[in-house]
Amino acid sequence: MTREKPDPAVRRARLGRTMILMLDRAAKRNALDDDARRELAAELRAAGADTGIRAIVLVGSGQFFCAGGDVAAMSTEPDALRARMAILAELVRAIVDSPVPVVAAVEGGASGLGLSLAAACDHVVAAENASLTASFGRLGLVGDTGLFWSLVGRVGPARARRLLLFGDSIGAREAASIGLVDEVTRVGTTLEVATARATRLAEASPAVVTATRRILRNPWQDLDSVLAAETDTQIPLLASSDFAEGRRAFFERRAPVFVGDRPN
Repeated sequence: MTREKPDPAVRRARLGRTMILMLDRAAKRNALDDDARRELAAELRAAGADTGIRAIVLVGSGQFFCAGGDVAAMSTEPDALRARMAILAELVRAIVDSPVPVVAAVEGGASGLGLSLAAACDHVVAAENASLTASFGRLGLVGDTGLFWSLVGRVGPARARRLLLFGDSIGAREAASIGLVDEVTRVGTTLEVATARATRLAEASPAVVTATRRILRNPWQDLDSVLAAETDTQIPLLASSDFAEGRRAFFERRAPVFVGDRPN
């Protein structure tokens, strides 16, 4: 007797050069078990490997972004725990190391793993009623999926310490005021706004977007490191076809049309 294949935990839809990845476990508020985490990482990698895709939107179904890990599916066996941490590392790297920018559309809320996913993205759009929570401590756990890195990069060490130690939920507007969220919008419109942001990124010079994300990846670089990175990046860009197009468009007083290849 063959085992039935489970329904996909992630659904994808392509809109021009943007890939929309939707977490589709609405009955669990999109809480992810290990299989769903593997599936999401695979979908992120597949979208990044598609040279026709220039941006990704990550969104949850059922008016909620992601409630975290699926607690009911968590094993306490040592081997399973090691494997889970490896999956989480793979998942955050699929976002942070993605060849294309990832925009999060947060409706309802992002808790635990959901917060880690959102914080790792390049741009976060949240509904005005959304709440964001580093809820790990309520389960006797510490943050994971790169949250100690991504949260500090977004809000700084002091605020990250408060959020991780106390686990208080914060609203979208407070989250925006401290840099955890980049944009607050009306309830029900986050996917629309996030897709519009992704479309703008998809229309930008791929080389510029890639270089900017790479330099920003380490927010704690010293000035000399940043100056060296800027020099190493800017010189080849000045000789690129995208710069030639941008300069023509500037003098012709029109919007540029960047068609340069996406960097590997």
